[in-house]
Amino acid sequence: MSSGAFKAADRPVRIGVQIAPQHAAYQQHRDAVRRAEDLGADIAFNWDHFYPLTGDTEGMHFEAWTELAAWAEQTERIELGPLVNCNSYRNPNLQADMARTVDHISGGRFVFGTGAGWNEKDYGEYGYEFGTPGSRLDALARDLPIIRARWERLNPPPVRRIPILIGGAGERKTLRIAAEHADIWHAFTGPERIAHKLDVLQRHADEVGRDVSEIEIADDLGGRDDAEADLLFEAGVRLFTIGIGGPDFDFDEVQRRLRWRDAKNG
Repeated sequence: MSSGAFKAADRPVRIGVQIAPQHAAYQQHRDAVRRAEDLGADIAFNWDHFYPLTGDTEGMHFEAWTELAAWAEQTERIELGPLVNCNSYRNPNLQADMARTVDHISGGRFVFGTGAGWNEKDYGEYGYEFGTPGSRLDALARDLPIIRARWERLNPPPVRRIPILIGGAGERKTLRIAAEHADIWHAFTGPERIAHKLDVLQRHADEVGRDVSEIEIADDLGGRDDAEADLLFEAGVRLFTIGIGGPDFDFDEVQRRLRWRDAKNG
């Protein structure tokens, strides 16, 4: 399958900045999201964990959803969301209501990034059943229709049709879920595997009767050189994410990639 099946040329390149909610005071996180917006980034992400994923695993860390609500109030233009929410930590109806609320706080800029969860320390320390990768993915597939249905019943409803981002590249279940539910699929894979994964996504989309061109393709750009970035672009990736972390929150790569985005978009 060629990347043309995704009509990627019809989509602009976008840059997302994942601001890791770890190893820094909240004021530094607040300043980082404001700077991401001021520089012209398209989306600001955090992640839904309870402990740092790098460095000192007992270091400073903040909860994702309450932080996102604050970001929504502090910003004006940039989209925002978790990369990604852990489906296991909250009842699906509650997730829908939280997403709708942050969507209203932001004036319709929320992106519901979600996944099945994977970090066993989070589960054990906070008292959630860890299960297996398969059971967690089954729960995600079960809960996404519940979330969508709750959005239809909430008063007031979301400001916009909230985009759903599915993260992960598992071929049997994750890509099947993405084919059915995702507005954005975040591969977390790289240029060496993206073409194969897109083939698998296409097959799942055919099976569920979904037009795969409706799905925006995303991948991680952090640390990749221009040749790798161009390969991802040629494959059809249009949302590129870059992770930055505290305490310094270095924006040099973000600024370089924003210039690259603008050159691609002409």
